[in-house]
Amino acid sequence: MKKLKIAIQKSGRLNTESLNLLNRCGIKIDNYKDQLKASSRNFPIEVYFLRNSDIPKYINDGVVDLAIIGENLLIEKDFDIDVIENLGFSKCKVSIAVPKDVMFESVSYLNNLKIATSYPNTLKKFLKNNNITADIHVINGSVEIAPNIGLSDAICDIVSSGSTLYKNNLKEVFVIHESQAVLAGNKKVLESNKYILEKFLFRIRAVLKAKESKYILLNAPNDKINAISKILPVLKSPTVLPLNKEGWSSLHSVINENTFWDVIDKIKDAGAEDILVCPIEKMVL
Repeated sequence: MKKLKIAIQKSGRLNTESLNLLNRCGIKIDNYKDQLKASSRNFPIEVYFLRNSDIPKYINDGVVDLAIIGENLLIEKDFDIDVIENLGFSKCKVSIAVPKDVMFESVSYLNNLKIATSYPNTLKKFLKNNNITADIHVINGSVEIAPNIGLSDAICDIVSSGSTLYKNNLKEVFVIHESQAVLAGNKKVLESNKYILEKFLFRIRAVLKAKESKYILLNAPNDKINAISKILPVLKSPTVLPLNKEGWSSLHSVINENTFWDVIDKIKDAGAEDILVCPIEKMVL
């Protein structure tokens, strides 16, 4: 059977979270330390450990079928690569930042300035779309120090928590685009391995669905079941089990993490009692 080839970052936060995702999908990767590639012992997949900046070219050239990569890097490299699934982790922004004491009112402030960046293509597109002329200084790493040493007037870089900007007396003034880790690939290459790809995506989606959902158990009077059921929309219908108490039942269902507290408030008002909420390991629909 032909193996699916997937690239992930060789080190760093994205590496750790990518391996964790594969593990939660039941895909075990052994003996991968200091290796360029490693195979799974229980799924037809090979993992390639590559430099982050090299991954888009490996996908584009068909060396690997897939990659777990930051969407910001795909936008920067601008190859013909398809985003197959948003993964919801390693979230960040590609932003413009300036010194804290600057009065920034609009992007026109950037006209005729020097801007340091590790994302020159992204920055060029942004400047062109906004009819701004600026001098771009390309820096690989530690972009935040550029204004402090007089190399630039502003920077364009990825921002996560903003703590690095704060430490360098900078402030974020404009978000070019938001980013997260994605599963990406060349669909032309993947056509030849569609069966394994679908099995892989099935596992990925089951894990992602579980991550955004909570399992809920509650007790309620029987005459309140219909009202409560209408507030629990994630599954087709909640499971209803009779309690050893006349006129009462236990309801089991799933709620979305993003609307968790709003739903809890509503079902309490509708008559739910003794509410228990548990994490979900996998969710297969």
